Amino acid sequence: MKYLVLLVGDGEEKPWSEQTEEEQGAAMAKFGAFGDACDARDGVRILAGEALSGPRDATVMRTTGGRVHLTDGPYAEVIEGMGGFYLLEAPDLDVVVELLRVLPPYDIQIHPTVDVEL
Repeated sequence: MKYLVLLVGDGEEKPWSEQTEEEQGAAMAKFGAFGDACDARDGVRILAGEALSGPRDATVMRTTGGRVHLTDGPYAEVIEGMGGFYLLEAPDLDVVVELLRVLPPYDIQIHPTVDVEL
């Protein structure tokens, strides 16, 4: 099964821009350890993953009455910025949760994907 993992805000971590180089290095080491843990686990693959730019760089696209409207900034109801994402393939949610504990203590959303035939 595939899971979209959204790293929301900074959880217990200081915002990236406020961290020292040493703190950023320690956080990056945890991301490396997460990749290693996924590689070592049978049935788990990281299919994609990226850090995201800040909320000010976001564009919201809405379609109303067949017309597309673009606005700058994050979606209005979003309180915290999205820090990054992973798309994982894993046997089940328990394995995903176990592996995610290696990451810095972000607030994390986990969404199973739905296979759709096109």
